[in-house]
Amino acid sequence: MPSFPRLRGLVLVTALPLLAGCNAVLLSPSGDVAVQQRNLILISTGLMLLIIVPVIILTLLFAWRYRASNKAARYDPEWNHSTVLELLIWAAPLLIIIALGALTWVSTHQLDPYRPLARLSEGREVPPDAKPLVVEVVALDWKWLFVYPEQGIATVNEMAAPVDRPIQFKITSSTVMNSFFIPALAGQIYAMPGMQTTLHAVINHPGEYEGLSANYSGSGFSGMRFKFHGVDQQGFDKWVADARASGAALSRDTYLKLEQPSERNPVQRYASVAPGLFEAIVNRCVEPNRMCMRDAMAIDAQGGMGIPGALNVTTLDPETRQRLGLTGTPPRKYVGAMCTATQGLVL
Repeated sequence: MPSFPRLRGLVLVTALPLLAGCNAVLLSPSGDVAVQQRNLILISTGLMLLIIVPVIILTLLFAWRYRASNKAARYDPEWNHSTVLELLIWAAPLLIIIALGALTWVSTHQLDPYRPLARLSEGREVPPDAKPLVVEVVALDWKWLFVYPEQGIATVNEMAAPVDRPIQFKITSSTVMNSFFIPALAGQIYAMPGMQTTLHAVINHPGEYEGLSANYSGSGFSGMRFKFHGVDQQGFDKWVADARASGAALSRDTYLKLEQPSERNPVQRYASVAPGLFEAIVNRCVEPNRMCMRDAMAIDAQGGMGIPGALNVTTLDPETRQRLGLTGTPPRKYVGAMCTATQGLVL
């Protein structure tokens, strides 16, 4: 009978061929932004290995050469300084730090997610008349909502984009902070409630890619995944037509129901979207009788509520209070508008 360690080793060796099916997507991405980020990782790692590898080799070499049993090794207890060694020890790391700093400075600006793309891939600039595909992304509990304002459709847990067309993602969240990440396309970027972040990217090869949440957001986090389809223009047009054929409408009431926590949602498609829905989500005012953040900030910018509008307040309606779990708590009032003698009604 073979011993347990030998049996375990045999099982591990037998299982190695299974790794052949693994796809290291971060090292072989299909989008130009992700390719540039991959190259940055490889170059930075190579520069750091210029120090790490020689240090490891020299450590092993010195340990072997000056071992206690090697009587041929030179013994010099009075040695204390070498200018050549000092130059090597300090100059090499300094040069690598300078190179890494310059590389980081340039790539930080070139790969800024808010910066529109300058190229489709290496050697191919973005055409001057190219119009990016705008996709509005909302992180829900625990699913992803994608709104295509130009096409007038929306989908849940599925999105598509034409190959070699710039994409502009506008990203927000309905509740907690989350993170939008398609490894084959570009780096992750946070989705935050009451705020909009932006990501510019492009897919260069057709295929089906996985998107996910890269920031823990609760019990349904592990199932918060979606499919990203990179297709040609004809395939994208067909995908849009299929969404329009669903006949479903994403109204504000439908969104409020969709916003409720749920796990591992199937793909859903909507043929139409309520006007201004994404802006209302960002400004936290999808519900009726609720002031938008932009309006509250506009009032604050003009000096706040003030005496002229001190009585002009409103409260959440009973249905909204029940949905937010506020039933039985004292009503909280907020400014609905501000009236002044000279400006009239200010929303």
